[in-house]
Amino acid sequence: MKKSNGIIAYTIIIAIVIALIFFFQRSLYTQTNVTYSQYRSFVEEEKIAQAQIEQNAKVPTGSVLFFVSGSSTEYRVFVSDVNAELDRLQDNGIKVTLTAVKENYFLNTLLPVLILVIGISFVFVAMTGRMAAPGGGSGGGQSMANFGRSRAVMETGGSKKVLFKDVAGLQEEKEELEEVVDFLKNPNMYTSLGARIPKGILLVGPPGTGKTLLAKAVAGEAGVPFFSISGSNFVEMFVGVGASRVRDLFEQAKRNAPCIIFIDEIDAVARRRGTGLGGGHDEREQTLNQMLVEMDGFGVNEGIIVMAATNRVDILDPAILRPGRFDRKVAVGRPDVKGREEILKVHTKNKPLGSDVNLRRVAQTTAGFTGADLENLMNEAAISAAKAGREYINKEDVDKSYIKVGVGGEKRSHVVSEEDRKITAYHESGHAILFHLLPYVGPVHIVSIIPTGTGAGGYTMPLPQGDQEYITKAHLLNEIKVSMGGRIAEKIIFGNFTTGASQDIKMASGYARSMVTKYGMSENLGFINYESDDQEEVFLGKNLGHTKPYSEKIAAAIDEEVKQIVDECYREAYEILEQNVDVLHKSAKLLLEKERITGAEFEALFDRDDAKDADAHVQSNGAEQSTAENVNAADNAVAEQKAETQTDKQ
Repeated sequence: MKKSNGIIAYTIIIAIVIALIFFFQRSLYTQTNVTYSQYRSFVEEEKIAQAQIEQNAKVPTGSVLFFVSGSSTEYRVFVSDVNAELDRLQDNGIKVTLTAVKENYFLNTLLPVLILVIGISFVFVAMTGRMAAPGGGSGGGQSMANFGRSRAVMETGGSKKVLFKDVAGLQEEKEELEEVVDFLKNPNMYTSLGARIPKGILLVGPPGTGKTLLAKAVAGEAGVPFFSISGSNFVEMFVGVGASRVRDLFEQAKRNAPCIIFIDEIDAVARRRGTGLGGGHDEREQTLNQMLVEMDGFGVNEGIIVMAATNRVDILDPAILRPGRFDRKVAVGRPDVKGREEILKVHTKNKPLGSDVNLRRVAQTTAGFTGADLENLMNEAAISAAKAGREYINKEDVDKSYIKVGVGGEKRSHVVSEEDRKITAYHESGHAILFHLLPYVGPVHIVSIIPTGTGAGGYTMPLPQGDQEYITKAHLLNEIKVSMGGRIAEKIIFGNFTTGASQDIKMASGYARSMVTKYGMSENLGFINYESDDQEEVFLGKNLGHTKPYSEKIAAAIDEEVKQIVDECYREAYEILEQNVDVLHKSAKLLLEKERITGAEFEALFDRDDAKDADAHVQSNGAEQSTAENVNAADNAVAEQKAETQTDKQ
């Protein structure tokens, strides 16, 4: 504070000095005012050698400046009409200079200079104060030099340190990192055998899977300082600041070794260099280059381990992924049913649960959820219980939060016409019937015609049948059929289509195209990958001049094959719904009455005889595809897609 006050005082002194300089500059010569009669006498006696007329802002007033022969004194006389005096002087043969309109000297000359000086001083004081403030720079720096200091936060653990027992659902990942902890505790055991601990460990996985928590647990178990920083904190608008912060970060780490440096969202600073239409980002590339140098710069015994997390490993620069920098990649994926149950136990430790809440059941119905999703699920359930005035969370609260997280909050106050409600009821009933009758895709959990916050007029929510590593061809075909259920129901009942099936069509087309181009599930096109790299390109212009990996003939064949798959699925789904028109009417009627029905209420609409006939039809269709089920498998990415698109958004 004292330093800031001193700077302000210096600023005021500088401003005063500048004002005095201008004042004395104007006062270096002598000037005397005379009366108008004296001025007339000088003119008539021809004593004026030369004159200068200055105009005022209020024309035609002004003043005449002149010198008398034999004198160095400048005289001034104020006149009411400068034009008349100009003629008078010229008639007497006196050389006259006419200046522009007289302006305010202070406002036009001195004031801008003062404003500039004060502005520069204010910026200087503000930046100095920012750097001196707590949290404004590493270690509470007190000078402008701290602008290039690292913004990393050092944690030493203490009573709040995170341990492996606090990380649920990542058993294999924790086991892979235990040797890092062991090295930090007993480095001599490894170095005596010539072993080198990995310098860098890259945690890769979807958002919310617990990458940051896992890195903190490594530091907590090892009992070493933990430097945490986000990748975006390195890059500033000033050139060279990012590289300076990288150098300072590693200098601090060396002073506190052994320790762990954790860089969250490293893709913000370590993106592939020189890509895109405009080339690279010079400041970001300088920062990355400095990071590459620093990771190569320390020895094997210094005890510094760099950990980083990203969900976009595909866009990282190859130089940072080579051995010697990030030697090891640890995949932190979505938890399985056992992991989800463990995570739920952690997040419900301080939440009172009702006797009807079964965490294992919740874990089974939340396939594809990450740790962050599960935490949000139980938090929403707690909020729902609090709003209802209960002191515990019951099953209804969990179900409501499941709907809110999955499809968005319901908008019961939204005004919907009776015609639209009827269309929505038949649309969702078409989806629900196919979910119920077709294998791999059911059973039905909730069917609703209540509008949601995502813009859907209703939704049909199935229950996941568990974690699936692989998805068969028959499963994908049934997903396409289910997606078409709403459109087919509209066609059967109303003889017309609506725009409500746009998302359904998009999903069905995506499944069919992936089957042909990505998973090799087309008999006509064979076991070949036709997927274009442009579909996964994240840099604008990188593949601007590249062509597709197949000919136009193949492109036409792909389109034809996709259409054939979709058309065949449409035909089979149409037959199933035609055979169950009575259930379609029953379901729509019940939805119009209750707006939302449970899976049990929906299943009760089926007669036993109708169910047997439907099962026979489904088994007949499935027998034709039994061979394909045994030989065709999709990768885990489709399982994630299935988890993300469980609900129908009309």
